[in-house]
Amino acid sequence: MAVGVNGKKTRKMNQPPVPKLVKDFWPRFSAHTANLSLLLAVGSLAPAALTLYVTGLFARQLELALILLFVQFATVYLMLFFLATVTTRPTKHLLSALTFATGEKDGSTPPNPNETRFKRTGLGAAIEAIYATLSKEGREQNTDTLATATSQVEKALEATQCGFVTYDAQRSMTYANPATPVSETTDGTKVLDLLFQPEDALEQWWDECAANAVRAEKTWTRVPDKLPGEEGRRLFDVIASYNKGLADELILTLVDRTEDYAIGEEELDFIAFAAHELRGPITVIRGYLDVLQDELQDELDTDHKELFHRLVVSANRLSTYINNILNTSKYDRHHLNVQLKETTVRSVYSSVADDMELRARAQRRLLSVSIPDTLPTIAADNGSLSEVFSNLVDNAIKYSNEGGTINVSAVSKGDTVEVAITDHGIGMPSNVVSNLFQKFYRSHRSRETVAGTGIGLYISKAIVESHGGTIAVASEDGRGSTFTVILPTYDSVAEKLKAGNNESKELLGDGKSWIRNHNMYRG
Repeated sequence: MAVGVNGKKTRKMNQPPVPKLVKDFWPRFSAHTANLSLLLAVGSLAPAALTLYVTGLFARQLELALILLFVQFATVYLMLFFLATVTTRPTKHLLSALTFATGEKDGSTPPNPNETRFKRTGLGAAIEAIYATLSKEGREQNTDTLATATSQVEKALEATQCGFVTYDAQRSMTYANPATPVSETTDGTKVLDLLFQPEDALEQWWDECAANAVRAEKTWTRVPDKLPGEEGRRLFDVIASYNKGLADELILTLVDRTEDYAIGEEELDFIAFAAHELRGPITVIRGYLDVLQDELQDELDTDHKELFHRLVVSANRLSTYINNILNTSKYDRHHLNVQLKETTVRSVYSSVADDMELRARAQRRLLSVSIPDTLPTIAADNGSLSEVFSNLVDNAIKYSNEGGTINVSAVSKGDTVEVAITDHGIGMPSNVVSNLFQKFYRSHRSRETVAGTGIGLYISKAIVESHGGTIAVASEDGRGSTFTVILPTYDSVAEKLKAGNNESKELLGDGKSWIRNHNMYRG
């Protein structure tokens, strides 16, 4: 802009007019619609006023005539405004999509073409077309300027130590800088070498975004690019940004945190080594306890027998802790794989039932078990799954109140069997529940009041998932908690198991995709 001789701002001759933003149109359009409705409503008063004048109502009852005219005006205006609002609503959604696709920011949430209301009316296809068309046009416009800017950005990205990857809507990799772990398949397709956990994979998140979102972000931590022991292994924090309709629909930023996480990896190696060394002595102790119990059975009084029982329970518990630590090491290193056989929940639980009853009685809790014989069979590794039940019941005992009841129940639901362990104890707040299954996590309150390692639930989750199942928790602070283990019936997984020599990895995804998502439970 320049200043003219009269002091007013004038536009330079070679300067094009400033374009109106798409988002500016809707307020003007809405105001125009409201004004038009107002004019039509006012116009409708003329014939009504003429009718009242001819009938003589103005002369006889002026106040009533004015009220009738007001009611006429208000009714017509509201009807016209409502009609205009309904009929122009699709236009508003299309303009919102246009605003988003052109990169303008108006603070509103862009419409999602996957919503049922848009699909039902056919508007979803139009919104999707706007996203696709404008993103294509945007790529084709200003080619020289875009090429120059892209070159400068690529130079900067090639110099950074953070990985940077982009994907188009067809999930093909469009760019990856040198810091990104990338390899090629036999057909030349570029894939990202990251080992996401199967239950929290990037592909799964992208599927959810494509179905339910227009914009979304998510962060994964401690994602490796290679298995432990492989040379050059790195650990990343991965930040994903999804934008429906853009040329690069998914953008990933990979922050190399190898040095930060190296200490934890070394600690896990030491813990696994220490646990392995402790397994021998504790096995010997348990063996001697069994021998002494058998040889002194007739010479011990009731109190002495109870002491022996408590020693056995403590030795078994220590053995369980050691096994948990070793299993955690295997789980972190993608090697937790078990052989599954047809069995029943009742049979698995019975292998730890006596121990659970003894633990509950020693802590002055009541254990109530209801597992029907009529439940469908499941595919399970008895030793591993019984460890899960032991962990969950033991936790229920720890966190319930003296004299409280712990309920263990099982029911059949479709192709699954659900086992629930419920206590009526101290419960947990929501911020604790969300972190329960993290390795070594223990809340501040539990660290002060209850002994434990913080890995029982972590490994329980791994074992349940290796059986093709899931584990969930519902808790209320001060009211108690319920842990639910959901396992597939044997009939629903029998064919997969037979095809894979009864290995648990057959119940999990093969990880073959545009991202290397290696199986978490490989032997």
